[in-house]
Amino acid sequence: MKTMNRRSAIALSMTAAAVTPLFTLMASAKTKKYGPKDGKEIAPGIRVVEVGTGNSDIPAYKSISIVDVVFQPGAHAPAMVMDNDMVCTITSGAFTIKKKDKEFKLKEGDMYTCSKGKTDEATNTSKEVGVHRIAVLIPA
Repeated sequence: MKTMNRRSAIALSMTAAAVTPLFTLMASAKTKKYGPKDGKEIAPGIRVVEVGTGNSDIPAYKSISIVDVVFQPGAHAPAMVMDNDMVCTITSGAFTIKKKDKEFKLKEGDMYTCSKGKTDEATNTSKEVGVHRIAVLIPA
């Protein structure tokens, strides 16, 4: 892992501070129960539902798009390269997330991040429909 300089640390903390209120509101909102045809299928058992888009006050990003990625029990999203930076929260279910250099388990209420250009892979390990609520940070 590369070391982080002071400027990068400040930028990261400011971004986190700006996005945290958004996720506090999102996490407190009850996740909608989606039907089997809601959204767009991106892989077997996985659908993306657009929730909304808004302008960003974070200088590096012009807008933030919120999507729910709905995983059926056992569904697996193969490794994909991320097009944008993202902040993800698990609003239902339990997941195993694999990145190039690590693997970790998440449950409802947990959060993680994805970086543009990096790979990410997810599997719903629960017996219920799992949902990732994702804030996609769209560059300025």
